Amino acid sequence: MKIENSITETFNNLIQKNEKALIGYVVGGYPTLELSMEIIEQLIHSGVDIIEIGVPFSDPMADGPIIQDAFLKTLNSGITPRDCLNLVKTIRERHKETPLLLMTYSNILYSNGLEKFLIQSKDCDIDGFIVPDLNFEEADDYLKITSKLGLATVFLTSPNTSTQRLRRISVLSTGFVYMVSVFGITGSRNKFEKYTFESISRSKAIVSSYRKHLAVGFGISTPKDGQRMIESGADGIIVGSSLINIIKKNENDKSKMMVELDIFVKDLKAICKGPN
Repeated sequence: MKIENSITETFNNLIQKNEKALIGYVVGGYPTLELSMEIIEQLIHSGVDIIEIGVPFSDPMADGPIIQDAFLKTLNSGITPRDCLNLVKTIRERHKETPLLLMTYSNILYSNGLEKFLIQSKDCDIDGFIVPDLNFEEADDYLKITSKLGLATVFLTSPNTSTQRLRRISVLSTGFVYMVSVFGITGSRNKFEKYTFESISRSKAIVSSYRKHLAVGFGISTPKDGQRMIESGADGIIVGSSLINIIKKNENDKSKMMVELDIFVKDLKAICKGPN
């Protein structure tokens, strides 16, 4: 079955140009709602192809200390899932072409009423969802509703995901397959082990056999990290904690924050474009 959505279209358009996708993650409402809007616009302007917006949650099991701290600050300032949806709506009004994904936890989906929340998200022009703690075995209702609404689904795999499971995830992921590069939580890393690159190659072969795209995240903190993921077969790289870190250290100097984000994103996008 051929799946068409703005996320797969973005990957396909990049492939036509011999490029890989750069996916940037931010926390909705961090450091403030107004500033998070400006940050997202800066990321798009600097070259990020797809934006992931994290919905602040009190128990983010997949996220490391940098994102956990950002979540805590936004929750303490009163940011709600509805605020994140309104943020999406504002971005969409200004940026029609950039795919926008909501990264959230299943508790938020179900506590807000699954179908109600997904319909509200669609009404705000979100393109799809990443739900790290939702396994496909428990996702029947979620899959039925997202399919009906035309929302893309992104399921996660890890380096030790079995071939059989990876095949099922490839079928059910209508946006891309999100491969977690390491065992553990998100966050910058000093080095990656050999198993990461071997797993990317293995996963790429399976995912591409279903005409789906593989993006790799968790721990990418330098262009060199991203380049090694791409050389191993990734169709895209996902960067989150390193962006949040730049935002955090420059919270009181917006101009410096934007300059550092611009430089970092352009360096990452350069490796996604490959050698000139």
